[in-house]
Amino acid sequence: MHIVVCIKQVPASNKVDVDPVTGVLKRSGTESKMNPYDLYALETALRIREQAGGEITAVTMGPDQARTVLREAFAMGADHGVLLSDRRFAGADVLATSRALSQAIRRLGGFDLILTGKQTTDGDTAQVGPEISEWLNIPCAANVRGIEQLREGDITVRMELPDAVEISRIAFPCLLSVDKDIFMPRLPSYLRKKASADREITVWSLDDMSDTDPEHYGLSGSPTQVQRIFPPEPHGDRELWTGDAPALTQRLFDRLSDMKFI
Repeated sequence: MHIVVCIKQVPASNKVDVDPVTGVLKRSGTESKMNPYDLYALETALRIREQAGGEITAVTMGPDQARTVLREAFAMGADHGVLLSDRRFAGADVLATSRALSQAIRRLGGFDLILTGKQTTDGDTAQVGPEISEWLNIPCAANVRGIEQLREGDITVRMELPDAVEISRIAFPCLLSVDKDIFMPRLPSYLRKKASADREITVWSLDDMSDTDPEHYGLSGSPTQVQRIFPPEPHGDRELWTGDAPALTQRLFDRLSDMKFI
């Protein structure tokens, strides 16, 4: 079984710079980490491989520093890593991102299962995974919280929806967008990190895609246009109240009343 896991490098804190012209995050030189939801996707891939065998390829898109999350994936147990890195990919919204990732997955060839995290902490759209499945014309399940059964030709998953729990059996090849807590992600192994330190990472640019039209990628291929984005202004004003519970309760009630909240 060949499992492809899409991962992403995201800012490690909420203190990031924003390009005032394009409205996108400045990722180069920013302290980063692997998107937390992608850790669950990677752990799911490792559990499935332990049961069914095969190999895992981690795919990411970003600047050259995104190699770091591929190295982390190696340390957790991934077999191969692919980095999509090209200035023409920069500024992509969910549509352009999913197009680029689907192009890379097509180039990888025969895959059985694609795993993505539910969403990313820098975008929170939860759209890229399902859109990849649309580009590849394969079935998709989102909000996956559990693997019920794994067979040679299909997988049965549990999806927790707002008002119900749905159990679905999906034929391979397919894509699963997994939610947190499906499995507890393992820690990267120091021994695997040392063993994979020299492992080659495949780097592809736009010229390596089957669709090389630059208008389909990056800002040019993004129908979502950001008009304005800015970090929230910090508010450091605070008051410290002391006293017994009845006095503090009355004081809080009076303040909320003055502010017209109650």
